[in-house]
Amino acid sequence: MKWEGRRQSENVEDRRGLGTTGKVVAGGGAVGIIFLLIQLFLGGDDGQIMQQLENQMNQGGGSQAPTELTAEEKVVGQFISTVLADTEDIWKKLFQEKGMVYKEPKLVLFKDVTRSACGGASGSTGPFYCPGDETVYIDMSFFNTLKQRFGAKGGDFAIAYVIAHEIGHHVQNQMGILRETQNLRQRLNEAQGNQVQVATELQADFLAGVWAHHINKYLEAGDAEEAINAAAAVGDDNIQNNTQGYTVPETYTHGTSKERMYWFNRGYQSGNIDDGDTFGAKLK
Repeated sequence: MKWEGRRQSENVEDRRGLGTTGKVVAGGGAVGIIFLLIQLFLGGDDGQIMQQLENQMNQGGGSQAPTELTAEEKVVGQFISTVLADTEDIWKKLFQEKGMVYKEPKLVLFKDVTRSACGGASGSTGPFYCPGDETVYIDMSFFNTLKQRFGAKGGDFAIAYVIAHEIGHHVQNQMGILRETQNLRQRLNEAQGNQVQVATELQADFLAGVWAHHINKYLEAGDAEEAINAAAAVGDDNIQNNTQGYTVPETYTHGTSKERMYWFNRGYQSGNIDDGDTFGAKLK
């Protein structure tokens, strides 16, 4: 992705060098990351997982002193700030075309553990969007886990896809979709609620594809393939096969690899926000 020298967002808060005060996550590291990542992608309740993180943050002891970011970490921050700026520009434009106003979200970069309006935040949960403070939270260790544990390949645009997916949830929040789906899930049984959750996630993939369509002039050869590969890596079936050796479709909460690839590519090819009715496709 061609990103150097372009506008960077002012909505990024980089907490990576701040260290931690008070309590830190107990049982962290790769095992902790994989454990909670599995829970998140295999149908665990987001609220319960956040509460578990909150509990973990209050266990253990000690603190970590602030550290200087490495040159590579600084470049990553600049790249993410540029990607976020691109999402701001594109979604402002697309919202204006529909007579709506797009409110820019925040994005927090952190290491190991931090706090959000949704509770404790950890790299163990993977990147997530918190509607409570309209903020995306990312610990970059997540991407190492994807590569090492779940077979994700590619370079910077795989990261851009994940950011765009989480911003897709912000778009859904701005349009009232998240509120509607949350209300709907409360009236359904677990299996039906999971279907609604899958449709919500697939629509975020579609919206990430719409964004990629509109920044096509900045893409390089292979970028779209990197995003599609990342979408496949976080498919429920791929994660379940890699973690337990078999799949349980009724527990899917994010969609299969095939579905996630399809909806990202559909958004990328179309660029039209109205072509992303994943709910009708999943629930009819």
